[in-house]
Amino acid sequence: MSARSRDRRVYLRSHPFLFLLLAATRNRPVVRIGGTVIAHSREAFVDGLTRVPLDRAADGTTGAAAGRLAGGGLLFDQDGADHRGARREIAASLGADGVGRLRPVWTEVLERRLAPLASGRPIDLVEVAAELSGATAAALLKLDVDALTLATAAREAAAAGAREHVPGLVLPRHRRAARQAADRLNDLVNPPLISGKGGPAPHDGDRAASGAASPDGGPAASGGDGLGAMLAVAAINTTVAGLPRAAAWCADADLWEYAETAPDALTSELLRVIAPTPLLPRVAAAAGTVAGLPVRAGDRLILIARHAVGAHRRDPDPGDPEPSRVSQLVFGSGPHACPGARLARMQFTDTLAALAPYRPVVRSARADRRAALPGWASLILAPARRP
Repeated sequence: MSARSRDRRVYLRSHPFLFLLLAATRNRPVVRIGGTVIAHSREAFVDGLTRVPLDRAADGTTGAAAGRLAGGGLLFDQDGADHRGARREIAASLGADGVGRLRPVWTEVLERRLAPLASGRPIDLVEVAAELSGATAAALLKLDVDALTLATAAREAAAAGAREHVPGLVLPRHRRAARQAADRLNDLVNPPLISGKGGPAPHDGDRAASGAASPDGGPAASGGDGLGAMLAVAAINTTVAGLPRAAAWCADADLWEYAETAPDALTSELLRVIAPTPLLPRVAAAAGTVAGLPVRAGDRLILIARHAVGAHRRDPDPGDPEPSRVSQLVFGSGPHACPGARLARMQFTDTLAALAPYRPVVRSARADRRAALPGWASLILAPARRP
């Protein structure tokens, strides 16, 4: 099976209606269907993020999901100074120093979970990605929770809320399921804060002060607020969706050599083509234009990241990668760029480098029909050789 044919299965089996809708309209840079504007081209994607005022709390957007998950006041539904302040806090935790402190967490998981390959046994890379991302999120948020338990809760919360991000009917039972999944995640991320002597939990001011820095003096993203839940959802779901798809591309397209000779280019190209978050749902707060098409206040915007970076047209080519200004669009643009890009790139590079000596092949793959993001429920890799 070709790499592209296999990768299409994660869309056709998990999000078939959405895939067909996008495929039917992708030859036009931007198209309006009633009150929905679908932006396919690079220009339209960037315009939708930077030239149209956005309603961050509108139903069907990431901001609305964030508000229901953790009570609002989060990075995803803030504006102005609040939005910039939250971004600075997260950027500090996920800058070069912060990622450097987290790196031993996921490299330990890789060393342990990939060990069966050395003796010729297969692994399920989805399970590896879940533990890797759960352990990293727990360390980032200073949580004493089991990595796989946290990963499962974050994936269930995202899956339950995914219906609000795509066109379709959202029923009361869907909202109830989303609320219940959010409660389970919040029970893990926001445990009661009890003093060491059994006294009452500190008030919000004490909590903010205690979460200002990590024990080693570096910045910390505290799990004791709603922001922690959203960080866990974002970090875990994109990693579990993206890493196995990237490895499948390497196996099917024989790209493992680049993990050793051009690791940064390989990671950049794979992230461009798999686009772990393939679309961004937004709602216009005021009039604007997207690639010359007038947009009205209240219009729903579906910004297609995978088309903006040419993922549907050009396979990954680490020998001739797209410029960074293009590949970076899978993480957004301008003030709406994802602050976790550095973390994601490092995790991809380290995982592919750890797999490369075994030149693993795909033994079986099963698409995840429930996940919020297109991905595999199981991806079994077997070593083609032993280093």
